[in-house]
Amino acid sequence: MKIETLLANLTQHSGIKDAYGATHLPIYNTATFDYKRQQDSDFLYDYSRTDNPTRNALETIFAKAENGFGCICTNTGIRAIALLFETVLQSGDTVLVEKDCYGGTYRLLHILFEKNNIKAFYADFTREDEVEQLLKEHAIKLVLCESPTNPGLKIVDIAKIASLSKKYGSVFAVDNSMATFASQKPLDLGADFSVFSATKYVSGHGSVVAGALVAKEAHWYEKLHYYANAYGSAQAPFDVFLVSLGLPSLVYRMQAQEQSARVLAEQLLTFAEVKSVKFPGLVTHPQYELAKRQMKIIPAVLTVDFEDAYIAEAVVKNTKLFGEKVSFGTADSRVELPAKMSHATYSEEDLEKIGLTKATVRFSVGLENVNDLVEDVQQAVTTLVGKVY
Repeated sequence: MKIETLLANLTQHSGIKDAYGATHLPIYNTATFDYKRQQDSDFLYDYSRTDNPTRNALETIFAKAENGFGCICTNTGIRAIALLFETVLQSGDTVLVEKDCYGGTYRLLHILFEKNNIKAFYADFTREDEVEQLLKEHAIKLVLCESPTNPGLKIVDIAKIASLSKKYGSVFAVDNSMATFASQKPLDLGADFSVFSATKYVSGHGSVVAGALVAKEAHWYEKLHYYANAYGSAQAPFDVFLVSLGLPSLVYRMQAQEQSARVLAEQLLTFAEVKSVKFPGLVTHPQYELAKRQMKIIPAVLTVDFEDAYIAEAVVKNTKLFGEKVSFGTADSRVELPAKMSHATYSEEDLEKIGLTKATVRFSVGLENVNDLVEDVQQAVTTLVGKVY
C-alpha cells in the first residue's frame, strides 16, 4: 500500500473498532476502562498510561508507515529518544552519535553520562571509515544518527551505517524527524529503530508536541512497551488526535514545501552576502546523488551561512513572513540562529566541530506562496545593505 493511501483514511487502516463508524480517529479521553463492558473484545484495556484505543490506532499507522513491528507514541520527540536510551542502554554502555545531532539529544547524552555513566562518541557519519574505526575500538551498544542532519543537512548513507552496525554487533537507530516516513524508511534500509518528532512535519501545524519510536522486531517492541508504561511516556489521546489531523496531507505538504525551498535556495545563492547555502536538493550539495536515491522528498529546510554574525542576525530580525521560532516542518515559515536557539546547549568548541557559527541561519520553508517568501528575504537583505535584488 502506498503511503498516501495509508494516511488518507486512518480509521480504515489503523484497526480501531468504533461502534459509530467514525471517519477520523475518535478520542477516547478516559483514564480507565471497565473490564465488564469489554467481554466481547479481543483486547482488554485497563489504564490509558498502558494502552489507549486512540493512541494504539496511531501507533498502528506509524508502524505500518515505517514497515516496523510496533510503535510507541510519546508525549514529546525528545521523550521518544529518551525511551530509546532507556530501553537499549544500561549503565556503563557506550553510544556512537552523528556529531551534527539535535541539541536536545546532545543535552540528554550529557545528562546520561553524568547520571548513568553512559559514554558517547561523536563522528561524521558521512565518513564510514571514521564510523568503523570507532566501532572497532569501542564496544558500541547503540549507534544513532539523523539524516538529514540538523542543521548541517548532511545525508547519511543509512544502509551502509546499518551494515557496519550489524558487523560489530551494535543496535542502530535513525532519527527520522526531518525526512519522515513520507520520504524515507530507515527500517527498510537496515535500522533497528526509527524515531521521530511528530511535532514537526508529521503533524505539520505546530499545535502539539509529540514523538514516536518504531521497532523493527517484536522483542524490541515488547521492551519499548514495558518501559514506556513503567516510565509514563504515553501520549495523551487528545494530542494523538491533533497529530493525526496532519497525516492525510503529509506527503502533499512536503512535496509543495520542497519545491518552494529549492526556489528560495537558488535565490539565496545570488546574494553577495551569502557564503553558502546547504540544501540536499541542490546539485552542489556533497551528497546530492545519495539524497535523490535515499529520499523521495527533500525536506524544506535550508542552512545558510552569511558573511558575518551581524548580517545573519539582521536578516532574522528583518524578515516579516519568517517567524523567529525553533522547530521546523510546519505550515508557517520559520527562521532561527541555531547557535542561539535549537543548538544553544552545544559548547562553542562543539559548535565549531559541526561547522555551526553565529553567522549560520536555518530557514524552514512553509506553505506560503514562494514568491512572497523570496520577496521577504530580499527586502530583509535590502534593508540591511541598501542593495536591491
